[in-house]
Amino acid sequence: MIQSPLSDFCESALRKFKSYVATLRVQEFTLMNNKNWPLWEVFIRSKNGLAHKHAGSLHAADAKMAIENARDVYTRRMEGVSIWVVRSQDIVASSPADKDFLYEPANDKVYRHPTFYEIPPEVGHM
Repeated sequence: MIQSPLSDFCESALRKFKSYVATLRVQEFTLMNNKNWPLWEVFIRSKNGLAHKHAGSLHAADAKMAIENARDVYTRRMEGVSIWVVRSQDIVASSPADKDFLYEPANDKVYRHPTFYEIPPEVGHM
């Protein structure tokens, strides 16, 4: 049988298509089985100099995937300059009942409360 450029092209296209379909099947299987993926908390910083704010949560297999998914979900309009992701299970919080124990020692250290400083208007967001 004589090979023509068209038949070579068709064979190549068919091989690429089969590879693409196999990749899609793997991705579909992965997405269907993401119930065991850890939950990640997403924090976005909207502008340089501002604090990160909690934007939401998502499931992802690892930190790289969590950052990519957070970018796609929470910064679609280029509104962020930085993304933090933290596994939900790694977040540790104090109890409101521990407020006196945690904050009482700071009340006698007035130098930690800079209420006597005047903030220049250029700073603005402090």
